[in-house]
Amino acid sequence: MGETPAGLLTIVTLVAALAIAYRPLGDYLAHVVTTPKHWRVERAVYRLVGADPDAEQGHRTYAIAALAFSAVSIVALTAILLAQGLLPGVHPKQWRIDEALNTAISFVTNTNWQWYSGESAMNLVAQAVGLAVQNFVSAAVGIAVAVALIRGFVRSRTDRLGNFWVDLTRITLRVLLPIAAVGAVILMAQGVVQTLWQQREVDTIAGGKQVLTGGLVASQEVIKLLGTNGGGYFNANSAHAFENPTAATNLFQIFLILLIPVAMPRMLGTLVGSNRHGYAILGAMGVIFSISLAISVASQLGGQGTATRAAGGALEGQELRIGQWGTALFATATTSTSTGAVDAAHDSLTPGAGGAALVNMLLGEISPGGVGSGLYGMLVIAVLTVFLCGLMVGRTPEYLGKKIGRREITLAALYILVMPALVLVGTAATVVQEQGVAAMTNDGAHGLSEVLYAYASASNNNGSAFAGLAVDTPWFNYTLGAAMLLGRFVPMVAVLALAGALAQQHPVPATSGTIPTHRPLFVGLTVGVVVLVAGLTFVPALALAPISEVTR
Repeated sequence: MGETPAGLLTIVTLVAALAIAYRPLGDYLAHVVTTPKHWRVERAVYRLVGADPDAEQGHRTYAIAALAFSAVSIVALTAILLAQGLLPGVHPKQWRIDEALNTAISFVTNTNWQWYSGESAMNLVAQAVGLAVQNFVSAAVGIAVAVALIRGFVRSRTDRLGNFWVDLTRITLRVLLPIAAVGAVILMAQGVVQTLWQQREVDTIAGGKQVLTGGLVASQEVIKLLGTNGGGYFNANSAHAFENPTAATNLFQIFLILLIPVAMPRMLGTLVGSNRHGYAILGAMGVIFSISLAISVASQLGGQGTATRAAGGALEGQELRIGQWGTALFATATTSTSTGAVDAAHDSLTPGAGGAALVNMLLGEISPGGVGSGLYGMLVIAVLTVFLCGLMVGRTPEYLGKKIGRREITLAALYILVMPALVLVGTAATVVQEQGVAAMTNDGAHGLSEVLYAYASASNNNGSAFAGLAVDTPWFNYTLGAAMLLGRFVPMVAVLALAGALAQQHPVPATSGTIPTHRPLFVGLTVGVVVLVAGLTFVPALALAPISEVTR
């Protein structure tokens, strides 16, 4: 079978698998966050953290709990990374404080930005106990915040949004752990490594010696994808044969990346009592994803230059066992969510495909976005859409039965403006700063693309990179770490404040003047708002970077 038919079959298979999982997983997620029953192991966790599972929290208390949990996690993970020399197993080099802090922030914020080579710089215990644990709980935090926002739409005349500790515990134990366990077995069956040793010397056929690197790879691989985390066990990430050995595992990994983000609109529809609204949100996500994928595939297959055309595609920096379609599909999925895992060198993508990956992040990663963060990001865009539509027709905007007034739109605007400010300020400061310029191995438009991509990746909690930057410097470790922190938690606090404002309202009945938010017209308007907001913000920067590369 040729690459194009095989690529189309891969996409059809992926869409079919996601469609099959959409309803049962979405309904199960809704059940997990609404059932009044607590498991025995969950009650043990509540006693350990001193939480009352039957007491609900307002948006401020919910936000404080999420921030406090994340702060403690950063401190604990930083300590583990600095103490790797004292842990059992292979002892890597001693880390600097800026390196440890950057990595701790990265994994706690669900970014998983990696300046290091995992197989040589990380201890097996630190990988399994430090990084893998954060892969679970950082994903659960994102889903919990999305659930709190939905409760804001569903509830009325209250300031209660649920209990952060209950949501965090249930999502981890009832959703992420079971799926990850099954997924790890599937990956091991397909050849992904899972050993209790980190390094082993073996005899080669030629009679020499070779050191093989092992570890708990499959178990970390599955949650890095399922939780849209992205931190690879090895430096090459999912381009490494020990993490992603075949085209079949490549497809399964893309399925894991998209599984929960695609199912969450069904959870929304179930919780608000109208599955049509869930389909509308999913439709907007799907339109953006499809356009990005088409651009990426066309750019990779078309390529530029005689050598690329003669080879049948842009093969430099790509894994031939995966192919161009698999590479483009993975790149689109990982940057349309907050995953950041890669099965090829993104720095080697054609200008069109690299630009599409960058734009996916600059749109806010909402197509379908990270676990939790994609859904609450798209709901904020929906709030902005109905507000703009209300201005055009002269009516008070409403969404899911709640009026969108000054307070709500202020919080939505804060959410939207934080990421662009971090990206543009970080990029501008770097290209005029001595350490930043020294780290750029490429000059001109591509060098600017690399810096812009790095701050877009950090501010959107993605974690992928163009890899042309020498980022293991105090400047990048601290500034990218700050971008990750602010890009994760400022929008999160704004979302929880928006949820609190919505929950205090009394639902308003739909009238003839209410804008239908479950029809194709609203889907189109929402997509238009996404493109308009990103276009007005980032087109000047993109014109200097990837767009100029394409037009050269």
